[in-house]
This record gives sequence, C-alpha cells and structure tokens, in this order.
Amino acid sequence: MSAKSIFQEEKNPRGIPKAPFIANVEEYLGGPDGAVEAPLKNFQDAIAKYRHMDANLTQRRKGLEDKIPDIRKTLHMVEFLQERREGKNKNDDLEDDLSDEENSDDLKKPLTTTFELNDTLFAEAELEDTDTVYLWLGANVMLSYKLEEAASLLRSKLDLAEASLKATIEDLEFLREQLTVMEVNTARVYNWDVKRRRERRLAGEADGKKGS
Repeated sequence: MSAKSIFQEEKNPRGIPKAPFIANVEEYLGGPDGAVEAPLKNFQDAIAKYRHMDANLTQRRKGLEDKIPDIRKTLHMVEFLQERREGKNKNDDLEDDLSDEENSDDLKKPLTTTFELNDTLFAEAELEDTDTVYLWLGANVMLSYKLEEAASLLRSKLDLAEASLKATIEDLEFLREQLTVMEVNTARVYNWDVKRRRERRLAGEADGKKGS
C-alpha cells in the first residue's frame, strides 16, 4: 500500500485529499498477523506530504496578508484622488458663495504628501491635479491608468486576494485536521502492534511454563 492509496477519494474544494480514520486496526492490516512496518511507513509518507502542503500554504498566507494591506492602501489613495478631483470640478461650476470659493481655493492648491523611499526613509512631494496614476503590476512593470480604471482594477485585485486568503486559511485548517487524523492512525497502529507483541510474549511464556 503506497502513501497515495492511503488518501481517500473525498477531497476539499481545492483538491486536498481527506485522510481516512482507521477505526479497526486489525481489519485494516488484514488480520491478527498483519505486518505494521509498511503501513506505518506509508502513514509517515502521507504525513510528510500534508506537512509539505501546510508549509506551502503557510507561506502563501503570509504573502497574501502582506499584499492585501498594500492593495487596500493604494485603493484608498486612488479613491481620495478621485474624490478630490470630482470635488474640484464641482467647485469650478459654483459662483457667488464665499465658502465655496474658499473650498475651491483649497482644492486648487497642490496636494502635499509623503512617499516611501525605503522602509525607514520618506520624502515630501507636491501632487498636481491629475486624472492618471501609475500602478506597479509586478516583475518591474508599471502602467498608467485613469483614476476610474485604476480604482476598478485595484478593487478587483483586492477581492481576488481576500477570496484567496479565505480559501488558504480554510485549506490550512483542513490540512491540520488531516495531519491529526494521520498522527492518531500512526499511534493506533503502533500501540496495536505493541499490544500484540506483549500478548504473544505472555502466551509464549505461559506455554513454556506448561511444557516445564
């Protein structure tokens, strides 16, 4: 029996196989004289596969948890620029209102902000009114987008990343349940074998006493 055959056909939505629970060890091994070495090795191989998947998904989860705040922060900035530009356009059409004139004057001023040069160094910059932003797409690729297009793209990326994170967390929980099942199976088979050896040893001693 190989590690592959241990896994059940039942899988979770992302295709991770479910581990079987060995309720009757003797029946699983094929009888009271069944060998335990090969099944125990197969169990360890299965556990190793689950742990490998767990390590990969844990790394994926960390990457998503780092990525999502960056996407959300970028989206908020694009939405802020959209709102500022829309507010300026509206104020350009208003006249004879002192408060509106004051708001219009404020909106005409360049936006002062800071941007990150590295983890500990920031620089100050003034942003002129614009309807275009540049977004990093990865692999040293940057493209320009209109504000509305950029917001739509970022919302889509945020939705996908959050859905992926949710699925990854579910997969990790599922994997750890399967690991627990396989570890319990290993302990049950090992303990069954210890008990069998002890019973055979006692039976052999009893036969020896009878013979003497």
